[in-house]
Amino acid sequence: MEYLIRRLLTLLLTVFFVVVMTFAVFRIIPGNPALAILGAEATDEQIEMLEAKLGTNRPLHEQFADWLGGVFVLNFGESLRFSEPVLDLIASRFPVTLSLALMALTITVVTAVPLGIIAARSRGKAMDMIISVGTQFGLAVPSFWMGIMLILLFGLILKWFSVSTYVPWSENPGLAFKSMILPSVALAIPQIAVVVRYLRTTMLEQLSLDYVRTARSKGLSETVIQYKHVLKNALLPVITVVGINFGEVLAGSLVIEQVFTLPGFGSLLITSIGNRDYPLVQGLVMLIAFIVIIVNFVVDLSYRWLDPKIRIM
Repeated sequence: MEYLIRRLLTLLLTVFFVVVMTFAVFRIIPGNPALAILGAEATDEQIEMLEAKLGTNRPLHEQFADWLGGVFVLNFGESLRFSEPVLDLIASRFPVTLSLALMALTITVVTAVPLGIIAARSRGKAMDMIISVGTQFGLAVPSFWMGIMLILLFGLILKWFSVSTYVPWSENPGLAFKSMILPSVALAIPQIAVVVRYLRTTMLEQLSLDYVRTARSKGLSETVIQYKHVLKNALLPVITVVGINFGEVLAGSLVIEQVFTLPGFGSLLITSIGNRDYPLVQGLVMLIAFIVIIVNFVVDLSYRWLDPKIRIM
């Protein structure tokens, strides 16, 4: 219980820090936001009206109090470009980015765990070398370039998947899956390479420990040792790596969405930046930060629950 309270306090402090930083960054940028939005041809009256709408003509502490109160109730104001509540715009794009990130993580885990086990079991052999070369390729190639290659091969040449066409899950789950599988694979490939290498290393470390020699002396088979004992212990650090990488997956999805023209956070963020829609940019930054913080919080709790040694600390 004490551990949970400490983690919750850390979570709240982190959220507060993100709120303060998001507010501060948009206030310390040189120049007048209203003038940047309206352009040099704007009249003084137009600038004053937009400043009043943005609240930038008020004292800084009042602006922060309003911003903090709005964040507390998930009210990020109204988009200047779309004239709609920021939260409604984010909610309309949230399923696309979330499904892309979750599919990429699922592909990562399902692919990387078996490959990591195979690489560890075949250490120094041909299969280990092949997997090592493949992971090196996955780490070296940017996800957006991989996305372009997947579009050319599977979308335009083989015509197995439709590209640049998004189908909502509520309309047709099958077509939605087909429209999301290529961007998910492009996003997952670098993460697969990271997890495979990490799992291989942790499994080899576990195989050198005393409990493995004890298990072998008792006559346990290598299959039982590796899957029942070694893999269980080796997966614990991998869970942390996957949780940390969720932030990278979420950030990478913003780029991949542009490559595959998916109507998610990526296109919304680019549009909001291009139109200097500060309320929308702030709302997107805050929501992405919230998701990453919460995911890492859940990973911390699950890691402690899975590892008895941490549970008693």
